[in-house]
Amino acid sequence: MPESCTQMTGALATVDHDGYMPHKEMHRTHRIGWLRAAVLGANDGIVSTASLIIGVAASNASRSEVLIAGMAGLVAGAMSMAAGEYVSVSSQADTEAADLGRERRELRDEPERELEELSAVYRDRGLDADLARRVAEGLTAQDALGAHARTELGISDMTAARPVQAAFTSAGTFAAGAALPLLAAVLATGGVQIAIVAITALVFLAALGAVGARAGGAPVRAAAIRVTFWGALAMGVTALIGLLFGAVV
Repeated sequence: MPESCTQMTGALATVDHDGYMPHKEMHRTHRIGWLRAAVLGANDGIVSTASLIIGVAASNASRSEVLIAGMAGLVAGAMSMAAGEYVSVSSQADTEAADLGRERRELRDEPERELEELSAVYRDRGLDADLARRVAEGLTAQDALGAHARTELGISDMTAARPVQAAFTSAGTFAAGAALPLLAAVLATGGVQIAIVAITALVFLAALGAVGARAGGAPVRAAAIRVTFWGALAMGVTALIGLLFGAVV
């Protein structure tokens, strides 16, 4: 077969010696770390800030008090998200590091036992004993720790914990999400402030759910409905609390 027929210009796939052309698969697992933090941050920013603004406004607070509360919620929420994500993901990273350290020591002290352990995993997955042993030997020769990390611990470069990335992503997306209802509150005047903030927040929540679902390859409609429902519920509850406490005060 001519070389020109065995290569595709600008494509990732090539024809092998048997004439087989592997198809290109689009997986999204590598997005798990930053996508989870980004969606969580933006969603929390919109919901919590919009709810805070609506709750304070429902208590008959002045316009300046509503805006101050919204700004304080944006700053405090972004810092809280950054700290929370960093601490939680750091705990995950510490656990992964400890597991990898233990695995490294076992590979050093009991290499044959670890090789048999890896072989057993592939036998359990359906390979015959001889092939499982050869696969385990090949992976061990190439990267023993990496093979055991992926196979036994479920740790890979795509799913490994990254505390700093999670913290900055969550803080940034929270601030961006919180800025949307806050901007709506700044632009809205008179008695329509609550309605404008609520509608704006719900629209952005639906859009966020759709974008997050599309980026992760999940059903768009279900994601949009889910985040919109919970956002509406949060804003409704805080509005009720604002009305009740405003009436008491």
